[in-house]
Amino acid sequence: MPDFPATSFLISAAAGRQFPPDGGSEVAFAGRSNAGKSSALNAITGRRALARVSRTPGRTQLINFFDVAGGGRLVDLPGYGFAKVPDSVREQWHALMQHYFNTRESLAGLVLIVDSRRGLGETDVAMLEWILARDRRAMVLLSKSDKLTRAQSQRVLEDTRQACADAGVVVQLFSAHAGSGVETARAAVREWLAR
Repeated sequence: MPDFPATSFLISAAAGRQFPPDGGSEVAFAGRSNAGKSSALNAITGRRALARVSRTPGRTQLINFFDVAGGGRLVDLPGYGFAKVPDSVREQWHALMQHYFNTRESLAGLVLIVDSRRGLGETDVAMLEWILARDRRAMVLLSKSDKLTRAQSQRVLEDTRQACADAGVVVQLFSAHAGSGVETARAAVREWLAR
């Protein structure tokens, strides 16, 4: 039985005026294109196809809102980094995400998906700076950790924790495929939605 059995798609927004009313609590999911953001969202909610998983990086180009029964929303932000799109589209994504972070009072926390084989990038750090500037919670999920050796996964975990230590960001290994880290991430999302 999924932990979010009545989670359903609410709306896709290409502009701030299309956002749903700013009330209650919402948890945003962000990450570089192809980091496994949609897979993480599906694993955490226990829903196989809540967010569309694509082999083509950068398919999430709008902000997708999902309604959680009992209160709250999950928010799938556009991927960044690998997508082969015109600069004008990339600038629109940036402006849309900046508007989201700067205006949403309901934003309780950010789940940042980072490919464990790549580590934190500049845009990942910028995403954390945005959320922390709003005094909100953040968690970094080092995705695809099942593709690393134990020594490699421990090294990237320690390096990322050190990089985030001053900000108080929670960092953990995660694999949607193997199921590792899912319960911990799920508990954090539930807690943030209940704030």
